[in-house]
Amino acid sequence: MSILVTGGAGYIGSHVVRQLGERGERIVVLDNLSTGFRSAVLHGELVVGDTGDRALVSRVLDEHKVDTVMHFAAHTIVPESVSNPLKYYGNNTCSTRNLLQCCQEAGVKQFVFSSTAAVYGIPEGGVASEDSPKQPINPYGTSKLMSEWMLRDLAFASGLRYVVLRYFNVAGSDPQGRIGQSTINGTLLTKVACETAVGKRPHISIFGTDFATPDGTGVRDYIHVEDLASAHLKALDYLRAGGEPQTVNCGYGRGYSVREVISAVNRLHGSPIKTVEEPRRAGDPPSLIARAQKVREILGWQPQYDDLDVIVKSQLAWEQRLQRDPSLQKN
Repeated sequence: MSILVTGGAGYIGSHVVRQLGERGERIVVLDNLSTGFRSAVLHGELVVGDTGDRALVSRVLDEHKVDTVMHFAAHTIVPESVSNPLKYYGNNTCSTRNLLQCCQEAGVKQFVFSSTAAVYGIPEGGVASEDSPKQPINPYGTSKLMSEWMLRDLAFASGLRYVVLRYFNVAGSDPQGRIGQSTINGTLLTKVACETAVGKRPHISIFGTDFATPDGTGVRDYIHVEDLASAHLKALDYLRAGGEPQTVNCGYGRGYSVREVISAVNRLHGSPIKTVEEPRRAGDPPSLIARAQKVREILGWQPQYDDLDVIVKSQLAWEQRLQRDPSLQKN
């Protein structure tokens, strides 16, 4: 049987595909390449198309005898979701509904869903456990929460088993430098800071310096993409062993401020990058840190890259590679 990875040519999905391929799994990737790249798919077959295309999805599930789906395909930019909410409900929620219907019709047994800490909104004390109230403050978080609900309800009605992984702030790149975040005009802090360090951007903007945090800038729980990818393989193993549906946070359980991340980039790059202070962006919480015991206890996950300098070093190395080889950002 095969694993369908939607969005597998994108940043997180491609790292999961690489880890799956390295252990000999049969993989088919479905990606429309709107933000993903052919060169990032190192294993399996790439099918170019949308999760909203019911005929295509049904054909892929049938032809490849898929019994497990890992669903990454989504729009993920919080400010854009505020200004263009229907784009997010259309792609993130409606296309997920289509995918789930196809899975039900094809008899898919297992589903691993890429969700987000944005479902929590602004948790009390800036720290969120899986049981914290779900009160998203932007359409991105709401679109993902609605997908979680659909998955939960379908599982109850059909027996589909799933793991929902709620990501905190993903950062870094493959430590061996084979793949990384190649997104044009990416918005993740570590990427923007490292692009500034290598000269691709004139400066980095700090959105909000008056939050109720130690240095006034937003605090986030940054998790290395390699550790996040390994959590997906742990989720797959858990489901294959007969595990019941679960929802778990994916983070390290500690936060760094925007200024602390920039300081790490400055230190590892060897010279300071230019910063520009800007007003807060709509939809940004002051602090968002994971309580992440559950992913360890239930899935047996153990992080290997829980170090801000390690995260930044891998990101900086990838941006330097993109400087040398711009073809990595072309399809």
